Amino acid sequence: MFFPYYSSFLRAIKAKYESSKTEIKDMIENTHKQMIKYAEDLAKMVKDLKEENALLVKAKRELEESYTERIKLQDQLRQAQKMEAIGTLAGGIAHDFNNILSGIFGFTEIVMMDIPEGSVARSMLDEVLKAGIRAKDLVGQILKLSRKTEMEYMKVQIKMIVKEAMKLLRPSLPSTIEIRENFSTSREILADPTQIHQVVMNLCTNAYNAMSEDGGVLEIALLKENLDEESAAEFEDLIPGPYIKLTISDTGHGMDEEVMDQIFDPYFTTKEKGRGTGLGLSVVHGIVKSHGGAITV
Repeated sequence: MFFPYYSSFLRAIKAKYESSKTEIKDMIENTHKQMIKYAEDLAKMVKDLKEENALLVKAKRELEESYTERIKLQDQLRQAQKMEAIGTLAGGIAHDFNNILSGIFGFTEIVMMDIPEGSVARSMLDEVLKAGIRAKDLVGQILKLSRKTEMEYMKVQIKMIVKEAMKLLRPSLPSTIEIRENFSTSREILADPTQIHQVVMNLCTNAYNAMSEDGGVLEIALLKENLDEESAAEFEDLIPGPYIKLTISDTGHGMDEEVMDQIFDPYFTTKEKGRGTGLGLSVVHGIVKSHGGAITV
């Protein structure tokens, strides 16, 4: 039998301990490295998931925007087709009506030549002529709506046209309506001055009608505005670039969404029978579009 010395026994135990200690240290280090790698892999996985989620959210948003844009374009197409059909029909009727009016004017004037001034019959014929003139003006609006009249484009200062229109309109407004003007630009545009004048008169008349009972403030503003791609995309057929923005606002009773959806439709009116033709805003819409512009409410 052999037995090691005590010191040899201790050395063996110590050597075995040192060997185990090294193995444990290596195992801890390897485990630590693996945990770091797992943490890095997990962080990368979380990042990839976030990116994928962001892409899914973006794709969902683009899909929703595409669908909304498609619906909007379909509505615009239906509206354009409806306006074109109504304009064509109205234009044909207006031309026929013009021919009828020519006969009414001609024969009325011939009859008036044989009737003395101051007679009851003469005054009645005067009323016939006045009614005929109003009808002629209405026919003119219908023809502009159907774009069957030629426009004379020229360089004009829209500021001067607005001032002239307000000068004509001011005497007809009650004292309860205050007019405020804010013109921050005098830039020129290519336009038919007569039609721009009509746009201002029609819109201001509508504003006056909205405040006729309680009065209020009618404000007209002109300013230069540059539309970027995002802003231009909000309007139909507009391209990015510089524009003159004409704003006409009032403090009247306003309108609900149902009315707003129809205000540019020909013959649509909220006025009682006999007070409106329903052509004012549809004519404005047609004029603005024919000048390459856009109108919003």
